[in-house]
Amino acid sequence: MSLHIYDTSTRAIREFVPVEAGRASIYLCGATVQAPPHIGHIRSGVNFDVLRRWMARSGYDVTFCRNVTDIDDKIIRVSAAESVPWFVVAERNQRAFTWAYDTLGCLPPTVEPRATGHVPEMITLMERLIERGHAYASGGDVYFDVQSYADRYGTLSNQKVENMRPAADTDDESCKRDPRDFALWKGEKPGEPTWPTPWGPGRPGWHLECSAMATKYLGPTFDIHGGGLDLIFPHHENEIAQSQAAGDGFARFWMHNGMLKIGAEKMSKSLGNSLLIPEMVQKVRPVELRYYLAAPHYRSSIEYSEEALLEAAAAYQRIEGFVTRAAEVIHDVDADAPLPQAFADALDDDLGTPQALAVVHEVVREGNVALSKGDKEAVARLLAETQNMLDVLGLDPRSPQWRGAGSDLTPVVDALVAVALEQRKAARERKDYAAADAIRNQLAAAGITVEDTPHGARWELTH
Repeated sequence: MSLHIYDTSTRAIREFVPVEAGRASIYLCGATVQAPPHIGHIRSGVNFDVLRRWMARSGYDVTFCRNVTDIDDKIIRVSAAESVPWFVVAERNQRAFTWAYDTLGCLPPTVEPRATGHVPEMITLMERLIERGHAYASGGDVYFDVQSYADRYGTLSNQKVENMRPAADTDDESCKRDPRDFALWKGEKPGEPTWPTPWGPGRPGWHLECSAMATKYLGPTFDIHGGGLDLIFPHHENEIAQSQAAGDGFARFWMHNGMLKIGAEKMSKSLGNSLLIPEMVQKVRPVELRYYLAAPHYRSSIEYSEEALLEAAAAYQRIEGFVTRAAEVIHDVDADAPLPQAFADALDDDLGTPQALAVVHEVVREGNVALSKGDKEAVARLLAETQNMLDVLGLDPRSPQWRGAGSDLTPVVDALVAVALEQRKAARERKDYAAADAIRNQLAAAGITVEDTPHGARWELTH
């Protein structure tokens, strides 16, 4: 089976056939950096990180472009409210997003362009649209003429132009030919940053930014454009319109991840129910939070609850427990071991992570049975399968990403625990079980769990 993807634009699952054989190009709408990220933002990063890893494992040379929108109405409003320059707001929050992506194990993008670094490309795109009769300048602004593209505008969101709401992206609608026309460029306003253009100073509109950056780094026609469901309209609809009206093929597949909700509402900063990443990784470890976000199908919505989060953490710990115990028996893992076919089939079927993780848990169950029987050959095979599957999902507990988290003190802790375990062993040998239990309880109070195994006592930090 080859990779098949649900394409929002055709509302059907299609076989992935890249523009260029052996190569895959992905553009993901990244952060608008007016505030630090909550888990709803980072879900998109995790979902598309799994896609990228699976495509690379499947043999594609992947170019992954994730942009940063560092100038926007929202950023300007925060800047005014805090009485700090707009670029301070943008830089502060971009660093918060980068930290969150890194903390949850997302691979760095191949390129991470910032909108403010691509104004020349935006000007060129506007010039092409004006020349083709699809855009016009008015009062220092530049607008896309929706009626000039009415026969195709609305195909992604499955809407008709006459039923669409006004763009509502300017203070003076009289500048527009049609209230549904959207701003490509916004003329200069007091206190706002500006860049020079043939139509006067101003700043870019949100939709224009992504079209310019996507085509600069991935070409006029590329494979996959991704983002959250909430971006389908108007953002992605407008990207398609302005790019294709200018003569570019643009994205061949559109992938959208579902929303993360609390109660019946989409998680957003405006609702005041954000769960920021630094807070979340105090509840569970980063790898467990990644598991929580990756486990549901990317197109499904997630109804957040702390109970569900802790259940996901426990599920991951069961996987981790097998890997840890098996690695004590098997020291050399075959990194080239084939993936179980059911796992590959699940991911090839529109990135079916729930089914893929079901395979992981089944292999772990078999591995635990093999461990109990002392079947080292089976343990070696099942450990290799487990770690290779987890590597695709970015969840391998023995990878540098997760072993490095908080492991700088491991040699020190190892030495201290070794002394305590020797004392405990001596107490057990002389049948002083009260002393042995006291040592174990002291270690537990320090956050260290001791487990007696056939190979001796082993320890781990309490999760």
